[in-house]
Amino acid sequence: MATVRKTITLTDQQDQWIKAQIEGGDFTNDSEYIRDLVRRDQEQNAKFRALKAAIQEGLDSGVNNKTVRDIWEEAEARNKTKHG
Repeated sequence: MATVRKTITLTDQQDQWIKAQIEGGDFTNDSEYIRDLVRRDQEQNAKFRALKAAIQEGLDSGVNNKTVRDIWEEAEARNKTKHG
């Protein structure tokens, strides 16, 4: 995988935080820590997009006349079928 060199500016407090993470043994250098932050942000963003799509799907599906009890019973029936 190709890499790109970046230059970033941090506050002293941010730099000390990164150094503390490295000293704590979680990371071996600044770059590793920053890459981990980017990966976690990408994962969180993907989850957010999936949630947003599910909400939109629900909104697009329109109004449902089922009661909460009906929905619950359907969910329990699906769970029984799925898990035997």
